[in-house]
Amino acid sequence: MNARAAISIDLGGTKLRVALVAHDRILDRVALPTNAALGPSGICDQIGQMIKQLTDRLDTGPTGTPIANEIGGEIAGIGMSCAGPINTETGTVTDIPTLPGWEGFALAATLSQRTGLAVRVENDGIAAALGEWRHGAGQGARNMVYLTVSTGIGGGAVVDGRLLRGHRGMSGHIGHMRMAQDGPRCHCGVVGCFEALASGTALTQRALDAVSSAASPYLASIPDDAGIDARAVIEGARAGDPHCLQLVADEAMYLGQGITSVIHMFSPERVIIGGGLSHAFDLLEPGILDVIRRDALAPFRQVPVIPAALGDNSGLMGAAALILDPQNS
Repeated sequence: MNARAAISIDLGGTKLRVALVAHDRILDRVALPTNAALGPSGICDQIGQMIKQLTDRLDTGPTGTPIANEIGGEIAGIGMSCAGPINTETGTVTDIPTLPGWEGFALAATLSQRTGLAVRVENDGIAAALGEWRHGAGQGARNMVYLTVSTGIGGGAVVDGRLLRGHRGMSGHIGHMRMAQDGPRCHCGVVGCFEALASGTALTQRALDAVSSAASPYLASIPDDAGIDARAVIEGARAGDPHCLQLVADEAMYLGQGITSVIHMFSPERVIIGGGLSHAFDLLEPGILDVIRRDALAPFRQVPVIPAALGDNSGLMGAAALILDPQNS
């Protein structure tokens, strides 16, 4: 390790998280819902306030235990995991479908100017792949794919022992493989993207359709103020609601189709699933594997699909590695 501690930021479509990371663990973190209406400048203000909150309690820590001694008072920089596409070579946003109004925003330079710290920005899927590769379910692999299934779908790959970044650092936009000529329209504007069919947002929309058609007694019983989302579908499936079970089966089918294509493209040793829907991996795994074993070419049918070991922290750990271990990230 070249430095002892870093600020790690994970900016997603629904949640903004900031953490203090030392070596291979998170010492402290704070989180807020992502308020897209604030725009890039407003969200940078939020990030600044969250960093201050963390640094203000270095002497107390989140549970009353001082953590200042663990980092030696040194914060080497900021690593940021950000929804994309984003030009990570310049730290400039090119376009974020789930966060409109960020086009052309100089994210790395703005955060560096406001904090006085060096800033490195990485696409969220690539950052999470790096986190799992260094500290999680991808350890020891020379070829792996990480897939995040949440508000959208993103990913990252390690190919022949190297993190794959591509031109301008914008590889891994797996969610925008087009899987159908008809169907729902993606945030990017194209009909039939993997993300439009298999993301948590897509599952939520199918659940809302089920409520409007009175197909699911479980979902119909949820009070309006509680809201219906992908989590409600999973809870309904676990409760045995037949339509929720069918919605989960459909979700597994779409994921299996996309993952089969990913396996054909990258020939990984393993595929790692993270993001919010990975919490339902036990329900989704059988259907995903059924599709892979049915549709994949014979040499690829036994590629294991496994859940992320770091859970929601994959991106935070990967972003921190950009600062703490730059030679290997």
